[in-house]
Amino acid sequence: MPTVAFHTLGCKVNFYDTEAIWRMFKANGYEQVPFEEKADVYVINTCTVTNTGDKKSRQIIRRAIRTNADATVVVTGCYAQIAPDEIAAIQGVDLVVGNDRKTKIVELVEQVQREQHPYQSVGNILKTREFEEMDVPFFEERSRANLKIQDGCNNFCTFCIIPYARGLIRSRKPESILAQARKLAKAGYREIVLTGIHTGGYGADLQGYRLAHLLQDLEQIDELYRVRISSIEASEIDDHLIEVLGTSRKVCKHLHIPLQAGHNQVLRKMNRHYTVEQYADKLAKLRRTLPDVAITSDVIVGFPGETDAYFDATEAFIREQQFSQLHVFPYSPRKGTPAARFPDQVSEAVKEERVHRLLALSESLTLEYARQHQGKAVEVVVEEPYHEESRNSAPGRGPDGRPGYWLTGHAENYLKVAFPVPADVQPESLMGEVCKVILTEVGSQLQLGELSEQVTFADVDLEAFDEIVQVSGGTV
Repeated sequence: MPTVAFHTLGCKVNFYDTEAIWRMFKANGYEQVPFEEKADVYVINTCTVTNTGDKKSRQIIRRAIRTNADATVVVTGCYAQIAPDEIAAIQGVDLVVGNDRKTKIVELVEQVQREQHPYQSVGNILKTREFEEMDVPFFEERSRANLKIQDGCNNFCTFCIIPYARGLIRSRKPESILAQARKLAKAGYREIVLTGIHTGGYGADLQGYRLAHLLQDLEQIDELYRVRISSIEASEIDDHLIEVLGTSRKVCKHLHIPLQAGHNQVLRKMNRHYTVEQYADKLAKLRRTLPDVAITSDVIVGFPGETDAYFDATEAFIREQQFSQLHVFPYSPRKGTPAARFPDQVSEAVKEERVHRLLALSESLTLEYARQHQGKAVEVVVEEPYHEESRNSAPGRGPDGRPGYWLTGHAENYLKVAFPVPADVQPESLMGEVCKVILTEVGSQLQLGELSEQVTFADVDLEAFDEIVQVSGGTV
């Protein structure tokens, strides 16, 4: 059998796309091998969010070429879309494929191998209007399933290159999303994460059908236990969506709502489509309907022109809004974006100090939110054995070397939870299942608990399983 190896950089959407590309190779008789080993074909799915992403992508491309100079080396993803000529100039690259042409990769590989000369298949993605359909009925080694519902972004933030790499919003047809959700639910996935480049913008290119309507339709799938929205902009949270979230039994009471900055002057320079007052109003409305909702967020520090006073305002706003966790990023100039040419760039030392301040604040906010749940039961999708690399402890052993076999997973509110498995329970039987866990100790990084009961049990639909086996080439 011919062999193929993959390396993926960047976001969840890229990982979803790689999984879909692998399904296409498998259907054509390929066997997957680790990226570090010799393979007949290497596929590198690249990232271009920052200049560092471009650099890492080039390093990975050259690593594949060194591993097997005779292999067919394929580069796709966002860096491939933005700079195809730059990538094609790397000696040993055989094929560059744009972000809207990934379904043709196997066909293009065969063409390159047949004709024995490099090839580029990259067009103007801003002209693409149709979602590229790539179904993934099964995720190898994943306890939660990602379900890609859209691609592209219409926002054109001044710091971001992604609209030029992914194109404008293209929503997947609702019937395709619902069909894949049914497959994944019947195959035993307890949590499905709706993902995309601009997930909350789903339906902007459809007639009278938005994310709220999709959530209502997903609610009707009996086998589906839990749905999580990967990210949504504050400007996309309307009264209808809040109403749907308030009545849903399946959508996680956790929303990731990027803030990026807590001062209106910085938000305007970023070309964000809200003010801090509007953002706060949306969170207040959400919390009136969902008092226990967990709100996580992204923040960029050190954006050009961010003064000490502007940053202090951001820090105060974050504390006031009581997020449950923050993802904090120092601003990194991205060549080709307006912000990279802005005056008043902030020094790296100042950025670093601000990052540390917000990370410390994030830990205190997480602890504060977790304390509200101490002694209460949370439902956890079990993901993997607990392991603490810094202490070189064996997988499964508990925090600080505590005895017993420990498992970890995320609760509905996205708190990370670890708990020991009772002696009379096989750990394997809990993997991927929903367990009710009583939180006994809370912290800023990890919550500890005791297993109360197993809520779901493996009962994979045979028809869905047969389809998985066929797609997987006879092995799961």
